[in-house]
Amino acid sequence: MLKILKYSFYDLMRSRWSYVYLAFYLLLGIVLLFLNNDLSKAVITLMNVIIILVPLIGTIFGVMYYYNSKEFTELLLAQPLKRSSIFLGQYLGVALSLSMSLILGLGIPFIFYGLFKSNAIWDFSLLLITGTFLTLIFTALAFNIALSNENKIKGFGYAILLWLLLAVVYDGLFLMTLIMFEDYPLDKLSLVGTMLNPIDLSRTLILLKLDISALLGYTGAVFKQFFGTNFGIIISFITLTAWVLLPVLRIIYKSKKKDF
Repeated sequence: MLKILKYSFYDLMRSRWSYVYLAFYLLLGIVLLFLNNDLSKAVITLMNVIIILVPLIGTIFGVMYYYNSKEFTELLLAQPLKRSSIFLGQYLGVALSLSMSLILGLGIPFIFYGLFKSNAIWDFSLLLITGTFLTLIFTALAFNIALSNENKIKGFGYAILLWLLLAVVYDGLFLMTLIMFEDYPLDKLSLVGTMLNPIDLSRTLILLKLDISALLGYTGAVFKQFFGTNFGIIISFITLTAWVLLPVLRIIYKSKKKDF
């Protein structure tokens, strides 16, 4: 698996799109930090970009890499190699290369800015951790979609639909539910609903770390009471880890059962 991981990783690192992805975050970090006097506003802006863009890029890259390397994968399947090793190696190669582009692209401007000498390092660290989690999650979901659909058009369509559902539609439906049943105690429902969407969970963690939960009203108070505690943070990271592990386990299961 390690050899396949290294091949996939270096293959993507030679791709110009990886450098475009890195350059985008590098430029964004430089502009926000050196043209903005308020560091917390820069972190919030970065959060809004990462929360939307990272899942989209992870989804597209995952699906695109699977379909583009399909012939090479079939060649590997003819060798005495475990199917799970082949697909896990490819998945980790894609996810780690995207994560490295994100970390380097944002990390370099923050190092030159001198962020690591300030207290904002913890806010920035959480930003990178959640961004890495989202990359791992949506790349795994993309591989699941591609493994389940031989047709490229269907695969890309389902992948974009999944991103739209979790990044846009889910928030609207969740908010409508809270408004419709506002007369009922919805504390537990709001917590569960947030943890069922990794994008919402990541956003909530960052907003609470920046201590601006007051902007979320009553719901923000509920979130702060739970996610603001050490226990809540541990549960949140366990939930994000589960969001990574479950799709990865399905990749293993699907690769063993799929007829190539």
